[in-house]
Amino acid sequence: MHDIKHLFINDNTVWNILEDGQKLSDRLPRILEKAARADGLEPIEVACLLNITDPEIWEQIFKLASEVKSKIYGNRIVIFAPLYLSNYCINSCVYCGYHAKSGIHRRRLTQAEIIKEVEALEDLGHKRIAVETGEDPENCPLDYVLESIKTIYQTRYKRGNIRRINVNIAATTVDDYQKLKEAGIGTYILFQETYHRASYEKYHPSGPKHNYLWHLNAFDRAMAAGIDDVGAGVLFGLYDFRYELIALLLHSQHLEANFGVGPHTVSVPRLRQASGVQLNNFPYLVSDADFKKIVALIRLALPYTGIILSTRENADFRREIINLGVSQISAGSCTGVGGYSKEFQKDSQPTNQFEVGDHRAPDTILNELCQDGYLPSFCTACYRQGRTGDRFMELAKSGTIGKVCTPNAILTFQEFLEDYASPETRIIGAQQIENSINSITDQHLQQELHSKLERIKAGERDLYY
Repeated sequence: MHDIKHLFINDNTVWNILEDGQKLSDRLPRILEKAARADGLEPIEVACLLNITDPEIWEQIFKLASEVKSKIYGNRIVIFAPLYLSNYCINSCVYCGYHAKSGIHRRRLTQAEIIKEVEALEDLGHKRIAVETGEDPENCPLDYVLESIKTIYQTRYKRGNIRRINVNIAATTVDDYQKLKEAGIGTYILFQETYHRASYEKYHPSGPKHNYLWHLNAFDRAMAAGIDDVGAGVLFGLYDFRYELIALLLHSQHLEANFGVGPHTVSVPRLRQASGVQLNNFPYLVSDADFKKIVALIRLALPYTGIILSTRENADFRREIINLGVSQISAGSCTGVGGYSKEFQKDSQPTNQFEVGDHRAPDTILNELCQDGYLPSFCTACYRQGRTGDRFMELAKSGTIGKVCTPNAILTFQEFLEDYASPETRIIGAQQIENSINSITDQHLQQELHSKLERIKAGERDLYY
């Protein structure tokens, strides 16, 4: 149980799938029909789509991805922010601004500083965050992370509080994952970075992260420990994106076969400039055109999995990509330790892990989402009601989850409008809420929602279904 070592991805398997996919052109109509039904796609079917060169067919695929996302998630877009606790790291990942030999100023937040950071996040309206750290068992041990999680959950500022903490920390042991589970985390997030083993070992020359199998099997250990929501991801730009995409789907299949459920979310970060990192040293950088294909194909292959888009992408391109199947975005992100609190910034400018492309405040981003017909959501109810893992997937596939998610999105967005929104966002947000309520066919639920919205306007908080 404590020494899980599965090699479920190898070069021959991935390249054979990509090669065999070239032979399925006659099956293209059936593959697209299957995708449109939100039945998901096999890796070989995705390989077939990767060989398409006709721009008109790609436009059809993009449209399908948008429709599938809408069918399952509606017009909701979940909002979150990362919180960097420590930049101490003993790994030498050559693409990361925090790598061991970077020479940056190292720092880990005290619990008092964490409270200041959380208050700053709550002042922006955030309810869900992703805790981030480098890997350094001496300067950033798990006990520190666990204490920090407790501090974050206990921090209340004005009418705000963080209701869900996802955690993105280094691969660890089953025992440690059990401790994270007991601490009440949401999703355990870990990017494989690259599934191509030779490239992985090249880009991780030293440190614990150099161990490919240890990293690859982290989700097996997390799920064995009882964490049933895991978040996968690839750092696109380290290797051929076609290889990475097929390997990501094989990883999902492996988790489903062994634990009954694949990843709860998939993140799609692209390689970005960072301290000491020059992009011209990486030959597999992904173009905007190919990145659009990646997002759309993940949505069609894994229709019930959340897709997370970070602030690595610039504002205009994020607006375009969201329409291809994205269901979660970060907003107002700082990627440096102490990046949110003005108290810390007076003394030192934090070193960012990577270059951020979208610097807009959450209010601005939410306003734009409303303009584009989306309903921003800060909902965390599923985690507090045990709707996780295979239970969430069963509800999602039956369509039942939508009856809960849309009302909860409306209620959490109303909180934002009351407590944090600009006058302009309050106006367009109120209209979006009204449109969303009108889209609900259950008259009794509509009446309940109106009643709960009045309670929120009167000062109550954290109402949910």
